[in-house]
Amino acid sequence: MDEQKHIILMATPVMTQERFAQLTGLTEGQVRGMIDKGHLPSMKIGKPRLVNVAALSQEALNKEDWQ
Repeated sequence: MDEQKHIILMATPVMTQERFAQLTGLTEGQVRGMIDKGHLPSMKIGKPRLVNVAALSQEALNKEDWQ
């Protein structure tokens, strides 16, 4: 049976740490920790540091096991 792959495109390339935590079920502290350790891409726009969802999606698509 052929396995189908689904790609979900986010309309927003970045989002707040709070919103990312809500959508993923992580705590805001966990999200901050992942950003601080370099495990979650982020970028600073103005004062807040936002989760770079576009970079995270691209990183996931580039993984070898995605094929």
